[in-house]
Amino acid sequence: MDIGELLVQDGIVLKGGASSKRQALHVVATAAAEALGLEESRVFDALLERESLGSTGLGSGVAVPHARIDGIASVRAVFVRLDTPVAYASVDDRPVDLLFALFAPPKDGAEHLRALAAVSRALRSSEMREQLRQARTPDSIHALFVGGANLPATAA
Repeated sequence: MDIGELLVQDGIVLKGGASSKRQALHVVATAAAEALGLEESRVFDALLERESLGSTGLGSGVAVPHARIDGIASVRAVFVRLDTPVAYASVDDRPVDLLFALFAPPKDGAEHLRALAAVSRALRSSEMREQLRQARTPDSIHALFVGGANLPATAA
């Protein structure tokens, strides 16, 4: 799966300001609403509802919030890099600064799961995470996911 194809170019935010998990999800919801033409409050509510089932914090400063939402035809994604990491209830209790959010149509099943698996694999790479933290432009972030989706997963 080419993660770069899922990532909406206009949905890459490199200077997200948030002081809590809730605010970080709000930054994600704003980016998704603008990039995907959705209502921000619906996106935010869907993210909170999914998060109530368990944290989407994977560890190593990474979270993959995701939700099913009406108004999109296929799995789409946005990426947010926070200026300052926030507490996120991640599996390793480390704060999160990299959020790769996935959105799927309500009836989409397998594609959503394949996307989650591909993103999780790509973000397990410590090299990829470091490159994402150092990238200066949305284009460079997008290029990392296009070229970096096949990076071997390395231990953190």
